[in-house]
Amino acid sequence: MRQFFGMSQRGDITEAVRGLNNPQFIMLLSNNNQFEKHVHALESLYPGVPSIGCIGMSYDTRIIENGVSVIAFYDGVSAAANVLEEVSTIPIKYIGRLEEDIRKVRASHEDTVCIDFCSGNDACVLTTLNTSLKRKGISLVGGTGDSGKVSANGKIYNDAVAYALVKNHHGRVKTYKENIYHPLGNYRFIASNTDKANYIIGSLNGKPAKQVYQSILHVSDQKILTQTFQNPFGKLNGDDICIISIKEVNGNALACFRQVNDSDVLILLQLGDYRAITRNTIQMICKDFPKRSAVFSVNCLFRYKLFSENNYMQNYLQEMGALGNHAGLVGYGEHYNDRFVNQSMTCAVFE
Repeated sequence: MRQFFGMSQRGDITEAVRGLNNPQFIMLLSNNNQFEKHVHALESLYPGVPSIGCIGMSYDTRIIENGVSVIAFYDGVSAAANVLEEVSTIPIKYIGRLEEDIRKVRASHEDTVCIDFCSGNDACVLTTLNTSLKRKGISLVGGTGDSGKVSANGKIYNDAVAYALVKNHHGRVKTYKENIYHPLGNYRFIASNTDKANYIIGSLNGKPAKQVYQSILHVSDQKILTQTFQNPFGKLNGDDICIISIKEVNGNALACFRQVNDSDVLILLQLGDYRAITRNTIQMICKDFPKRSAVFSVNCLFRYKLFSENNYMQNYLQEMGALGNHAGLVGYGEHYNDRFVNQSMTCAVFE
């Protein structure tokens, strides 16, 4: 298989698809003002080709902040794209679509991956998708787009997750998740007084969540939102850690980008040597896949901000670009199998 990446910083879809012939699967990453126009234009240019899209920044060796980019797979791929609707209430109602698509592409765990773009309620969406994917051992990589909109096969949806099953006919597919944080001290917190609908942590170990965070890190109210770049929360998931970013201060509570429930056990995290961690991730991928056709990744908006503020973002993209044919989305939350995480990178690598 092969991967195509085309872009236009000014949002010209014709420029972005220049040189793209006979795609077998397309991803559209657009801006809020032109998303609808781009979705319809792409369907007109490549009618019937499975496609998904969302609003968000994108990249290959450059960042496209407010234009449009197109990532396409061709020459040895089969794909099926679709949506689960009503994700805020009852996405399971549409799970038959995914099960039919799994049969259609003859998906298997070695050569197939699910890529998704979601409008919200991510944790519920991933649990729903995983009810079907886990039976075949199919991995998932994806993320949350902006403005509550996604597209699939030329149509725009609100309150939905757009997904695609992509089968590589010339080799394996494997997914990875990169965490640049490690536990800080031996802190353990029991969450309580949570508001699941608004992702709010009211108390930690029976004390106001804001007070606990500030007393450990000695930061003012105004600096909590930037301190989360250095010290987010983490939720233990077996041997893994799901990162939980702080979104805003809500009185004496903390609103997050990921749902926290009463009695969840949280830890405090510390930013590690992200340059060294990136090199280790690249080395791991090269060891697993000496020959790579494509790498599609989702990087968190907070990673983008952190790397940019430390003058590392361009170097990061160049280092990842050395893998060959690397492109992806800057997301508002990252998906890895059945896990919804923050401040992470997830990717799918095609042999």
